Amino acid sequence: MINDAPSIEKLRWIMSKLRDPETGCPWDVKQDFASITRHTLEEAYEVVDAIEQQDFAELEKELGDLLFQVIFYSQLGEEQQLFNLDSVITAICEKLIRRHPHVFSSADLQTDEQIKANWENEKRLERELKHQNSSPNANTSATILADIPKNLPALSQAAKIQKRCAHVGFDWHNIEDVFDKIKEEVQEVEEELNREPKEPKLLAEELGDLMFAVVNLCRHAKEDPETLLRQANQKFTKRFNAVEELANLSGKAFESHDLEELDQYWVQVKAKEKIK
Repeated sequence: MINDAPSIEKLRWIMSKLRDPETGCPWDVKQDFASITRHTLEEAYEVVDAIEQQDFAELEKELGDLLFQVIFYSQLGEEQQLFNLDSVITAICEKLIRRHPHVFSSADLQTDEQIKANWENEKRLERELKHQNSSPNANTSATILADIPKNLPALSQAAKIQKRCAHVGFDWHNIEDVFDKIKEEVQEVEEELNREPKEPKLLAEELGDLMFAVVNLCRHAKEDPETLLRQANQKFTKRFNAVEELANLSGKAFESHDLEELDQYWVQVKAKEKIK
């Protein structure tokens, strides 16, 4: 029996007991790398939600859940003799030290721009090494957009693509140029909306281009588009809930209100927000 004091070792012991083929939990025993990925994503989003709600008691619990996902993957890796928790920790320690030469060696990186440039250069070298290891006989270099996760939320994926391109100089020089591109994309969307007969595929393509351009604007404004849209979703939800409450207080069913009445509730809700 391992010491009862909370520790990584105790967590590893718990995980090994859960995965024991004879005495473990049937659900845990039948899991594999692919089957728990959705749980990992859920736990990561719950961590973010707790932070955004500033619920730090809940954050403590959610961080534990997320840590357990790392322990689970490490247990699977150890069972298949692929890797273990120690090698996972070794890898991240090496990576962090190498990517921060201004902290752990004598490199002189003073500005945020220099630090970010060094970070991106290190990541590019890592991609190149990975490419060489996976294709030792190939004479080609890893592509600039290699290894961007396909399962990233679309806004985050777009921002990552643009960031990679910007690092090698393929980027708008100023935010005004980005605005001009958005205006161009809006015009193209409008043209497709007015097209007769309608071409749904072309309209969808132009809408996608417009969204991609807006992500570029967020990036140039040094804002994360995924975070901004989540915040906008939360703001709208809060306001709409307040509109629904006003509608219920009126004595009429929500569905009985016309758009003009609902819009008046919306104006009231926004006015209360300004007073606060």
